[in-house]
Amino acid sequence: MISIIIPILNEAETIENLLFHLIDHASLDHISEIIVVDGGSTDGSQAIVQNSGLKIKLLHAPKGRAKQMNFGAKHATGRILYFLHADSFPPNRYDQLIIDEVKKGHQAGCFRLKFDSNHWWLRLASWLTQFSWRACRGGDQSQFITRELFDDIGGYDERFIIYEDNVLINELYARQQFVVINKQLKTSARLYRKHGIWKLQYHFWTIYVKKWFGASADDLFVYYKKHIC
Repeated sequence: MISIIIPILNEAETIENLLFHLIDHASLDHISEIIVVDGGSTDGSQAIVQNSGLKIKLLHAPKGRAKQMNFGAKHATGRILYFLHADSFPPNRYDQLIIDEVKKGHQAGCFRLKFDSNHWWLRLASWLTQFSWRACRGGDQSQFITRELFDDIGGYDERFIIYEDNVLINELYARQQFVVINKQLKTSARLYRKHGIWKLQYHFWTIYVKKWFGASADDLFVYYKKHIC
């Protein structure tokens, strides 16, 4: 059984569509629960979840995706945890695709990515995510991981306000426990549209390099808050 965990903060524009997408594109026999963990939304996101008519667990946690996802994991009952951003829509029968990989012995992984943009760079970046290269990974591709492995690692590192997905992925690669499912998950390019393709990509690369050279969680957040937030 899969527990889907979605951290949100002011996601009124996308969360309802995502919840119905998750229901419509999976067998509910495989889904233990859908858990939405709110970090203090002020745009009505909580009411949208509560009034959706769906059986969704709405939890409240301190702001920060790592904290929110860890909190959701503590309340999850499924053997497989599936962490998903609120603007990322997994492929049809995503549940069976994940279960099939776990049965093969792959305890963690993600999907290929497709942006909702036809810009050539984002199409190229999307195409590259089919490969297992570490540099092509990110939280927008979603993350499935068995409960046993997640607990063994210790969950997401809550020191990181940003880059928390990549820290966990680094640990999974170090353990040789990662697989890319060759099906596309569609995610929003809204941050690229807001800041501009090249400006945002430059800042993302800078954060990646800073972490490579040993920047702390606080250093990364200060840079992100100055240039992107």
